[in-house]
Amino acid sequence: METCLLSVDWDYFVYTWDNWGSYLENNRSITDLWYKRYIQAKARGEDIEKAFRLSSELDTFWNRIRKHFIFEKNVKAYVSDSHTLSYKIAKENNCKAVYLFDSHADLGYGGLSSLDFEVNCSNWLGKLLKEKQIEQANIFYSPYTAEKPEPFSQMNRVYNIRYYHFRDFDGCAMVSAIHICRSGAWTPPWLDNRFVQFVDAMGFTYETVDCPERKWDPANISLSDQIDYLMA
Repeated sequence: METCLLSVDWDYFVYTWDNWGSYLENNRSITDLWYKRYIQAKARGEDIEKAFRLSSELDTFWNRIRKHFIFEKNVKAYVSDSHTLSYKIAKENNCKAVYLFDSHADLGYGGLSSLDFEVNCSNWLGKLLKEKQIEQANIFYSPYTAEKPEPFSQMNRVYNIRYYHFRDFDGCAMVSAIHICRSGAWTPPWLDNRFVQFVDAMGFTYETVDCPERKWDPANISLSDQIDYLMA
């Protein structure tokens, strides 16, 4: 049985009625931008925290995972903010397949030419396929995603890419590495405590790589801070 990377994006569990677009992953996008959104929403008489909710699948996820995945005795586990780290983990652990739970396929947006760019959070999985670092990509879309496999038709023809609904998956795979990413530019900081609980429920010792703690205290931000956030 070939070993694989189990890669989970926290946004798989996060529902929002709004489309927040695409952002560079930096401190402004993972923290300051959320204050900007909060301030702008408040000015419209809206509570941004009510625009998000977590999937009921969250509490049963790891139990369901253990029904379909076998974990190596010395499985390595990592937590980061950016999903780009999955590229490095897959290579270093000689993974032949990736099983991805995400709201986005991370195959690269813009066709095969998007794989000519440097590795980033939106193309890391496609880069692994192009470079023949892995033989297979298995994508489990979030039930909340608006993304479809069809825009990746070029890649779907060239590479071994499969799309699944978790409820219908009946396979079994050997996991040599696990990566959980927070994707802070797309997931709000007031859910970080639940994120930590989810990570701990994994049940394995893990290494945290570049995943800074986010402070969320909108009730006590100064006027100067508000101005700064609005310029984010």
